[in-house]
Amino acid sequence: MRAFAKIALNIGCVAVLLSAFPAAAFAAESAPPPAPHQTPQQLVDALYAVFGDHHDRAVHAKGIFLEGSFEPTTEAAALSKATLFSSGKLDLVARFSNFTGIPDIPDPSANANPRGFALQFYLPDDTQTDVITHSFNGFPVATADEFAVFLRAIASSGPGATAPTALDQFLASHPIAKTFVTTQKPAPESFATLPYFGVNAFQFTAADGTTTFVRYRFVPQAGEHFVSAEDLKTKGNDYLLQEIAERVKTAPVKFDWFAQLSGKDDVIDNPSVAWPETRKLVKLGTITLTTISADQPTVSRMTSFQPERLPKGIDAADPMLDARQAAYPLSFHHRQ
Repeated sequence: MRAFAKIALNIGCVAVLLSAFPAAAFAAESAPPPAPHQTPQQLVDALYAVFGDHHDRAVHAKGIFLEGSFEPTTEAAALSKATLFSSGKLDLVARFSNFTGIPDIPDPSANANPRGFALQFYLPDDTQTDVITHSFNGFPVATADEFAVFLRAIASSGPGATAPTALDQFLASHPIAKTFVTTQKPAPESFATLPYFGVNAFQFTAADGTTTFVRYRFVPQAGEHFVSAEDLKTKGNDYLLQEIAERVKTAPVKFDWFAQLSGKDDVIDNPSVAWPETRKLVKLGTITLTTISADQPTVSRMTSFQPERLPKGIDAADPMLDARQAAYPLSFHHRQ
């Protein structure tokens, strides 16, 4: 658990650090310089620097797989010609997860936020397409290069680091990252009672050639429900994994999948800037999860979610997706 203690001190106490060292005391006089370019391996290594190398997923290591189906709407087929939306009911596998690359991070930990929700859809032509989301509407930084700098700042700001630490200074010059770190949602009652957001933008192409930029959103049919601080003290380290396993025994877990449509002035290539809530939401379909995957270790080892594993009619619109696509297979092969 030494890795967990490290991340708890580095991230979990950020609010205290910021109150002790006001941003004005060490804020940059101008915008920070562009982050140096990172190779895919450097990005993965930055995750290991923070969470440790456990020969597991570099991030969102602790999770659980479920199986179910997806039923698209006619509105989805009108937005995109992808077979994902025109082939009727499809089988899928989904994974709920905690943040960090620490496989045994306690579910009640504040550092387990944001929670993850990844899906792999099985298409009629025997290919797959993946969707990767988390429970915060946005990302701490604009680029993968900046994300690596952020991670290294966390890794070098543990006990004994001189204040203001590298993390203090990074957050002072990156207010969006500070908001990301300090305004995560409380612990949920269930993985099934959180909304999840696809922070990167995609371009949908319809059958007539019309294009639309979208971001994904999954809304739980069970509603949003969280655990109070007092009740959280009674929760076990694996309460979310145990709860979702019990929940699907009694009833399916359902999410409505929406596409948030971009407006004229919305930023397409910066996942740290959330689009306004006034933007139109188009329902793409319903996710129904009915069973827990039987052999969790094998399914976890063999399943890799790829953000650019896309059908025709859906294209990556945010350059960060290219970096993620290059980095994820490195983590996958490393944990085999």
